[in-house]
Amino acid sequence: MIASLSFRAGTIELRGVPRDQPQIPAPLAWDERAACFRAPAIAYTEVLAALREVAIDVEDDARRDADLGSGARVHREARPFQSEALQAWQAAGGRGVVVLPTGSGKTHVAVLAIDTIRRSTLVVAPTLDLVRQWFDLLRATFAVPVGVVGGGDHDVQPITVTTYDSAYLHMEHLGARFGLVVFDECHHLPGPTYALAARLTLAPYRLGLTATPERADGRDAELGALVGPTVYRRDIGELAGEYLAEYETVQVDVELEADEREEHDAERALYLAFVSKNGIRLGSPRGFGEFIMRSAQSMEGRRAMRAYRRQRELAFTASGKLAYVEHLLDRHRDDRALLFTQDNATAYRVARRFLVPVITHQTKVTERSRILASFSAGKYRAIVTSKVLNEGVDIREANVAIVLSGSGSVREHVQRLGRILRKRDDKHAILYELVTTRTAETGTSERRREHDAYR
Repeated sequence: MIASLSFRAGTIELRGVPRDQPQIPAPLAWDERAACFRAPAIAYTEVLAALREVAIDVEDDARRDADLGSGARVHREARPFQSEALQAWQAAGGRGVVVLPTGSGKTHVAVLAIDTIRRSTLVVAPTLDLVRQWFDLLRATFAVPVGVVGGGDHDVQPITVTTYDSAYLHMEHLGARFGLVVFDECHHLPGPTYALAARLTLAPYRLGLTATPERADGRDAELGALVGPTVYRRDIGELAGEYLAEYETVQVDVELEADEREEHDAERALYLAFVSKNGIRLGSPRGFGEFIMRSAQSMEGRRAMRAYRRQRELAFTASGKLAYVEHLLDRHRDDRALLFTQDNATAYRVARRFLVPVITHQTKVTERSRILASFSAGKYRAIVTSKVLNEGVDIREANVAIVLSGSGSVREHVQRLGRILRKRDDKHAILYELVTTRTAETGTSERRREHDAYR
């Protein structure tokens, strides 16, 4: 009897082999209830190769991906580094991560990969904005139907685009239907939930795309098992000028006014006194979470939380900082500027102060599209945003970034720089980082600038 391999609910089942069969490869384990051997779908390629090696004949009924036929109908010449990335990915067996700066054309590497493999493909992206961009690009490039899963749609086609949220929810049903999975902004993938999007599919070919694979929690190490190793990497400094816009970064240190300094230092002292009294180590992984928990348990704690928020607000919206933003907006009145903040409250305050449109996670998709279209057309010269424009959105007209506040994340800072680096004519990009001195922003700035792009 020939053994059979099938896909079921994000796993692969091996039937027709007795339980005491010797040399069953390690990823397979006996499932007593189903009376078969079972392994996670991600182990499909490994299991198939191992079964052949021990001479167990297998009828492969697991894969249900289809041939895309003629491939791309529109062909754009690849830049040398894009061709190199594709070749490196192919040399690694069609599994691996390609690291390229924002604006350098990571998506074209994926298009080249899809056209090379020509099997049913699933593209996974972190946001609906990116899903829309991928959908438009793939529909214009390939002759086969392109579907969308997520945001109210559930249309599975030979090429399908979905979000990470929808992928991990539906992959146990979709996991056998695609030969290639492209994980855009793949630094989102590691973790207990999104990782299921990779573990529940048997796709033999996997491509991860990102400008910043590193994660603060160290889980980027999981990308090797979920997608494959980093097969190709080029950083901003290597591509600036020829393939990305020439750029410069300017750090502007801003002092608090005397009354702001007095209030800031008093509030910060109160907050830190509570932290010290309760033995909270803010530098530890759970330190700030412990502060949040303790602050909710007493009147003193709630006052400490108000103090924390107030000293933070004073640093984020120092009067000197806002005055300098006014100067920059006037200086760059003929440019297109993106203003980045750490939180929505600051974004809305800046929007009211300078009468510029604001985009946050609360902004409806239709309004967001209208604002971005008006920005591209030149009707708006500036947009203020908190975090939603950090990654993925194509805003090639922008050439000035003003960072009023942000986290200590290197990735976030590089992403914000990347928003203004898409090459266009003789474009010269400039990023201003405004830092309120002698506040927590000083250390935050030092941490987030630990990247070659800022050296």
